Amino acid sequence: MEKIIRVLVVDDSAFSRVSIGKMLKSKTNILVVGYAVNGEEGLRKCIDLKPDVITLDLEMPRMGGFGLLRMIMQSNPVAVIVVSAQSERQDVFKALELGAVDFIAKPARSKSSDLYAIQQDLILKVSQAAELTKTKLRRRVTVEETAVPLVSLARSKPVSHKSSVVLIGSSTGGPPALHQFFSSMKEKLPVPVAVAQHMPPGFTKSFAMRLNDHSVMDIKEAEDGDQMFPGRVLICPGSKNIELQHFGGLVQVRIVDPPPPQIYTPSVDVLFRTGAYIYGSKVLGVVLTGMGNDGTSGVREIYHHGGRILAESEESCVVYGMPKEAMNTGFVEKAVAIDGMLQEVEVRCRTSC
Repeated sequence: MEKIIRVLVVDDSAFSRVSIGKMLKSKTNILVVGYAVNGEEGLRKCIDLKPDVITLDLEMPRMGGFGLLRMIMQSNPVAVIVVSAQSERQDVFKALELGAVDFIAKPARSKSSDLYAIQQDLILKVSQAAELTKTKLRRRVTVEETAVPLVSLARSKPVSHKSSVVLIGSSTGGPPALHQFFSSMKEKLPVPVAVAQHMPPGFTKSFAMRLNDHSVMDIKEAEDGDQMFPGRVLICPGSKNIELQHFGGLVQVRIVDPPPPQIYTPSVDVLFRTGAYIYGSKVLGVVLTGMGNDGTSGVREIYHHGGRILAESEESCVVYGMPKEAMNTGFVEKAVAIDGMLQEVEVRCRTSC
């Protein structure tokens, strides 16, 4: 028998509350235990009803979404899925840094047919969020993590070359992990970086700008034809794929539409595979927190081209899905908590080891 997932819906729009409730109730094991029109009511109902998951609008009268999020994450953490309008793009990433698990973009128009387009994604993310422990829900920045090396490494002998490019893949929990990684740098990496973070369209430009404001690296949303050069980070646009290719003796990116069967976008596998083809043994692949198995075949490609792979350890992952699948290949060189990841990357990019 499936576990019953108790959900509290917090949104000041009556239309959104009713629509989100109906979408969730279509799944037999999801029980909507209550509704709230602002953060104050949401906090009271969170205490009384003890939901497993909260869907949260950010812009509300009286106490808004941020106030509610701060209070529940500091006292008794609950999995929060932000259901946000496109106009609240910057606010979404602030909410993720405060402890929200994930977000879903509301359609631009408040028509029933448009809003119901998010139903499948909403049910999936609520179901996944309900599996997270309270420990995993606490803000990363408040938890002291240490690097956790593998006892048995995939490689039997040390690698003497330096990496010339860093390719990063992430999904659920990725935005705050990437923020922590890039904001902790004291100086630019001497290599280019490309990132495939699962994200819908319309949000990656704001995400890249937010990262850029807090990092010594030059970070931007990738555009077709952008060149890879040291100190630059290119973030794949939402719902697109990023491919690397040679052009006139340089390496540049192509931004392409994903093929219809592709489940995860942007695809970590596509980034890793094309990067391995272009850079060969000079690739350093990094798999961070996330649901699913995207990146697994890419990890194999990197390894078979002589490259190297790091994965975020379970201790610091919000969701230990993608890193676990990468580890299961046997090709990951080391598992590292997020606060130790930068040091491991710098060692491989700045010195021979």
